[in-house]
Order: sequence, then structure tokens, then C-alpha cells
Amino acid sequence: MKSKIGQAALAAVAIILALGAGAASAGVTVNYVNPEKYSDLPKGEWEREEVLKELVKYFDKLGQELPAGQDLTVNITDIDLSGMEYPGNRASGDLRVREGKTDWPYMEIHYTLSANGQVVDSGVSQIRDQSYMVRPIKRAFETDNLRFEKRMLQDWFNKTILKKAK
Repeated sequence: MKSKIGQAALAAVAIILALGAGAASAGVTVNYVNPEKYSDLPKGEWEREEVLKELVKYFDKLGQELPAGQDLTVNITDIDLSGMEYPGNRASGDLRVREGKTDWPYMEIHYTLSANGQVVDSGVSQIRDQSYMVRPIKRAFETDNLRFEKRMLQDWFNKTILKKAK
């Protein structure tokens, strides 16, 4: 029963985030598809909510680079954050440890890029960064908990979306 309530709460958060993303964003709509089935999100409800909100904000930031009149719809069907989460008794939540072995970040994204209502490109991307620990991080990301995921998303956005948006 408790797990069903948790799943329902997570689904409700995902819907709220998706609706908020569509309304607040400049050309980007983010939808979380079945987030209760994602490979790896924090176990704590407030931590999951923070991760999902932060990703929406980051997609909004990336979307500012889209040319005028272009929109991107992103349906995220899976997330596996970098590192492994270990339960902790800290007020700040569980502990995420990154070793750079088989714990790289991964996301599955179904996307549609449109310009003036016409589809320019669409597809499914399974993005991962297997060398996430050895690649340099921008100074702005150094203390960001999602720094590896954001770098991976920026690389994907530049290669997959911006390349076709111009």
C-alpha cells in the first residue's frame, strides 16, 4: 500500500512538473513518462522531486539556444543517474558515490523538434557518458549534484538538436 501511494505521489509530481515545464519554458516541454519505473532516481521523495525539477530547469536553459519559432518536446522514459546511491541516516538524504566504473549517467529521450508547427526532426536517443569521470567539468558545474548528467545533456542537445535547428 505504501509503495502504491509513493508511486502515485511521484506520478503526480511528474505531471505537475511536465505541465509547469510546458507553461514556463521558452520553446521546451519536458514530460516524464512513468517516472516510477526509472532505473535510478534518489529514493527519498523530496530528492526525486528536486532532481526532476532541476532537469526541467536545465532543459529550459538549453532551449534558450533554439532559434525563434522552434520548439522542442522531450519525453524522458528512463533516467539512470551517475554513481550508486547508498542509504544513509543523514538529514540531507542518501549518499551517492561515483566511481567511474559501470555507474555512468544514462537517459532515454523521445524528442520532437518543430518549427512553426511543422516537425523538423524527431527520434529516440539513448544517451550515456561512459567516460564521465575522466572528462573535464566546466567550473560552473563543479559543485552541482547533476553536473555529469547536465554535461551529457548539453552534448546531446548540441549534437542532436542544435545541429538540426539551424
